[in-house]
Amino acid sequence: MQLPDAGQRGFAFTAAGHAARLNGELTQELFAALRAEGPGGFAENAIGDTLTFVPFRKLPPWFKWRWMYEAVRNKLEAWWLQSVYAIEDVWRAVRGRDA
Repeated sequence: MQLPDAGQRGFAFTAAGHAARLNGELTQELFAALRAEGPGGFAENAIGDTLTFVPFRKLPPWFKWRWMYEAVRNKLEAWWLQSVYAIEDVWRAVRGRDA
């Protein structure tokens, strides 16, 4: 995960994500490597896989915080989209273009 070649680094993080999917757990070293890379980089998908497939009780503290952050963010985004869709439906009805 510390190789200079970006493609090879990506494969390493992909392997960590697959390990989380297949085993439902990761080693402390892999958790540390994912945390060091952080979201938004090569580890984005591996972190997502870890949060999805590793039980909450097995996550280290940073990943538990990340899980909670993602859950709240997803809920707020869902509420936002529901309100946008409702406003669009009302706007279409008012304009006489009921879809």
